[in-house]
Amino acid sequence: QLVESGGGLVQAGDSLRLSCLASGRTFSRYAMGWFRQAPGKEREFLAALTWNGGSTWYANSLKGRFTISRDNAKNTVYLQMNFLKPEDTAVYLCAAVMDSGGSYYYAEAFEFWGQGTQVTVSS
Repeated sequence: QLVESGGGLVQAGDSLRLSCLASGRTFSRYAMGWFRQAPGKEREFLAALTWNGGSTWYANSLKGRFTISRDNAKNTVYLQMNFLKPEDTAVYLCAAVMDSGGSYYYAEAFEFWGQGTQVTVSS
């Protein structure tokens, strides 16, 4: 089970850190990712990392504003979001898949999904 938290209403230019807490004892074996979905739009890949954070992937559109990280001791993956823009408004979801050494930069690569947390950025 994946549970996201940390969303909310912020102003343009603010920062937020999202968290995704995973249940189970095998979290450290999973690749993790963050996606978002705005109303009427397709699910968008944001960032992902391997079980130990040794490899990371980011959407080119983020231009370095977002950073993914994980703490395997806490079963948690984070998404630090800086310089937020109104167009970042969406439901943010985390995803997981057993790390098999692949590449994890698209939704179909992931098996498990959280329910999401809403992020709203006002101008």
